[in-house]
Amino acid sequence: MPENTDTLTIEQIRDWFTERVAFYLERPQSEVDPDAKLVEIGLDSVYALTICGDIEDHFGFDVEPTVTWDHPTVNAMARYLHTEITAGR
Repeated sequence: MPENTDTLTIEQIRDWFTERVAFYLERPQSEVDPDAKLVEIGLDSVYALTICGDIEDHFGFDVEPTVTWDHPTVNAMARYLHTEITAGR
């Protein structure tokens, strides 16, 4: 987990999440469109659940298994995570 999640910017969170998506899709980060729906770029339900675990491990709070469907793009997820982090979750 980062030392101080309170100071994370939305850009840092977006970069981290983009890296995770790119890792699971086995493609460069530059090929992950932050406004494309994750399911449309190839992220299946197994990887979506795995990313939930990554979020919990990295940021230190639990997320619902449906979080990637509730926030279906990289940008949407970054906004959600930033809101949760700054709210002191």
